[in-house]
Amino acid sequence: MLSLPWTNETIHFLDFEGNATSGILEYGLVTMRRGKIVEVSTRLCRPNGQIRPEDIALHGITADRAAPFPPVQEDWETFAQARESGPLAAHFASTENSLLKSVWPYPRQAPDFFGLGEMISEWGPWIDTGRLIPAIFDGLTSAKLETLIEAFDLQETLDHYAGELCPPDRSHYHCALYDALASAVLVENLKNYPEFTNKPLLWLLEHSSPEKTRRRGLFRQRNLF
Repeated sequence: MLSLPWTNETIHFLDFEGNATSGILEYGLVTMRRGKIVEVSTRLCRPNGQIRPEDIALHGITADRAAPFPPVQEDWETFAQARESGPLAAHFASTENSLLKSVWPYPRQAPDFFGLGEMISEWGPWIDTGRLIPAIFDGLTSAKLETLIEAFDLQETLDHYAGELCPPDRSHYHCALYDALASAVLVENLKNYPEFTNKPLLWLLEHSSPEKTRRRGLFRQRNLF
């Protein structure tokens, strides 16, 4: 089966602020089509548990600030529709996957994006920039989001997007839309490398998996290359 370059596909970059104790307090969702950021969505969400002082120090969201907003459960269609139209992406995606599953254990039936046209009821497979970027570039000293943005000299690009798209007081790291934009900018930057531009979507998914999975060639066993 012919695989189109990833730059022809739709990818949705997701970031949450919150955790298992507080629940999801804020989400940021960035849609990339044909290698360009075309749409964003973000809002605060009513907590379903306690927000610890150390968490407030990290993301700046207090219970009083988040309480007036609907809980994230009311945005089911936003996430379900995104999953149906393209793979989800995040920086170290296990966090976003766990938080999604804590609210909705399964999405609607959606493509598996492995190229065989199969339908599954999982939030994954994920494009994980925390694994992808270190897997394809040698010599990186850290996979931390801020460090990768600095390593590829992308801070100005990120701040340009944030200035246009983020709420004015939520335009820095540990704000959901800002972090989702940072993840998207790391993938957008791959267009500057000719050796990566024409890779299929599956290549992004494969290099987002743990090294041992890539080494075993579990994706290639599906006869996709």
